[in-house]
Amino acid sequence: MRHLLSTGDLDRDAAVLILDTAAQMAATQSREIKKLPTLRGRTVVNLFFEDSTRTRISFETAAKRLSADVINFSAKGSSVSKGESLKDTALTLQAMGADAVVIRHQASGAPHVLARSGWVDGAVVNAGDGTHQHPTQALLDAYTIRRHLVGGAGASDPAGRDLDGLHVAIVGDVLHSRVARSNVQLLTTLGARVTLVAPPTLVPVGVQQWPCDVSYHLDPVLADGAPDAVMMLRVQRERMGAGTSAGGFFPTPLEYTRNYGLDQRRLDLLPDHAVVMHPGPMNRGLEISADAADSPRAVIVEQVANGVAVRMAVLYLLLAGETHEERTGIA
Repeated sequence: MRHLLSTGDLDRDAAVLILDTAAQMAATQSREIKKLPTLRGRTVVNLFFEDSTRTRISFETAAKRLSADVINFSAKGSSVSKGESLKDTALTLQAMGADAVVIRHQASGAPHVLARSGWVDGAVVNAGDGTHQHPTQALLDAYTIRRHLVGGAGASDPAGRDLDGLHVAIVGDVLHSRVARSNVQLLTTLGARVTLVAPPTLVPVGVQQWPCDVSYHLDPVLADGAPDAVMMLRVQRERMGAGTSAGGFFPTPLEYTRNYGLDQRRLDLLPDHAVVMHPGPMNRGLEISADAADSPRAVIVEQVANGVAVRMAVLYLLLAGETHEERTGIA
């Protein structure tokens, strides 16, 4: 694996390898000393053109747990805000000796440009680009699902196993969600069946070509579809533009909640073993109620912890054992 840009680039074996490696990384985090010497001497740059404290801290923690040096580069207050291009920023990072660049950008495709431009020699990890992809979020979601629902919910080791036979419902603002796109690709690669549930106005054009089912009604999916996991998506108001409080995509927040919000009544429709997920941050009272967010079947906080293990696995697989000569061809 040279870069991690999209879940569409992963086949089943590559995805399972990352999940298995994440499980090994998670096991080390229960020790008194959590740091591993694996990436000592390597430099990981977090290049964030878009705010995301949660994702940046997760990558920073993962890199430091592997003993890498970390440079956090934020667009706000930097030369980028003064007009510097992505190319010039990348060349600066290359001059600093970056072994890996974790990039989050508001423009879809920016990580692909960075990876294929030749501006940097190091590995490129997509930490979210526009409405396109967020592969490590999908991987941590798949890891969480596998941990709870494969191998007897922890009774046996699910290593080497995929998600064959499971049903996952993804509910909410699919149109603007890179999390939904990444999860549809990865979960189906791992053998799961995916159903997207959203208002017609929040479903992308061409979704019929995606490898999943689509429904505009939540209750029948929960009651009849018996999903093993329900993933609630955040209503991304900042991506909806001006107009009404929801940019015209639905009449009122109250109507959205009545039709697509997960509350106690809808929790009761789920199978006993089903888990509730959310990529965060949550809009409590809009897409998910406090009862659902705080229920015993919610694994939302665990997703955050699993994100560190998954990102440790990704950085390890991209960088461990690879020398400068192997990356650049220069002795």
